Amino acid sequence: MSFDALFSTSICYGGSAPGWTMALPITLPLATIALFYAAGAIRLWRRSGRGRPLRSRQALLFAAGWAVLASALVSPLHALGERVFTAHMIEHELLMAVAAPLLVASRPVAAMMWALPISLRQTLGAAGHAKMLQAVWAATSRPVAATILHAIAIWAWHVPALFEAALERGFLHYAQHASFFGTGVLFWWALLPRPGREQTYGSAVMHLFFTSLHTGLLGVLLVVSPRLWYPDNAAGAQLWRLSPLEDQQLAGLVMWVPAGLIYGGAALLLAGLWIRSSGQKSREASLAFRPV
Repeated sequence: MSFDALFSTSICYGGSAPGWTMALPITLPLATIALFYAAGAIRLWRRSGRGRPLRSRQALLFAAGWAVLASALVSPLHALGERVFTAHMIEHELLMAVAAPLLVASRPVAAMMWALPISLRQTLGAAGHAKMLQAVWAATSRPVAATILHAIAIWAWHVPALFEAALERGFLHYAQHASFFGTGVLFWWALLPRPGREQTYGSAVMHLFFTSLHTGLLGVLLVVSPRLWYPDNAAGAQLWRLSPLEDQQLAGLVMWVPAGLIYGGAALLLAGLWIRSSGQKSREASLAFRPV
């Protein structure tokens, strides 16, 4: 089996109908992540006591995020995405705007660490405190840096030459997906509220609105363009009874509207939390200065 064939192994049913993608570089990491999380979550569940409701919510968020991730990469949507640009766009948005925030909100690192032997946990913990790694993480996990890296990944992979090269080479195709998902996880981790740090709601709202604007702009360009950007990815547009140009326009709409609503909706949600937090701080301040 060739190197590219390893990355494109799929099982098809019904002749030429898109099938399930069973490439080991996808299925093995997905299965490993699920098994590690399950093992660690069970250990934490036994030890958590009063924290079990929180652990249950996190487990549900992880299960939802993992299911979306697996659906995007393994289900027939992935194989169809190599022939229909709109399906390809849906797959990308599931990775960046649905699976990534669900998995970040589930905070899976603690559970997955508990799946490891204690000696390995200590080794990884010591490695994580290395000054160089901490400096790199501190630089890349800031909201500005995470937003820029996410934007670069989105725009760079939509350059026609690079996009079509990813369609032709299995390794590049999965590198594309990995960069979308990886920068998406970094982006949402940098912006979503979490314990242990002062919440900067204003900054998060600004970066989410900026992301919705620049992804919406890319979607609009796809909608209004009079020429095909990726002819090779429109070969199967007739499967959805679309012309290649209509396929591109529909893909642009997917990026412009549904994905934009996710980023914009998250920004509005954080704005609401920001207002509530500010009101609570104001009430606490007024109570602190009220005469007894």
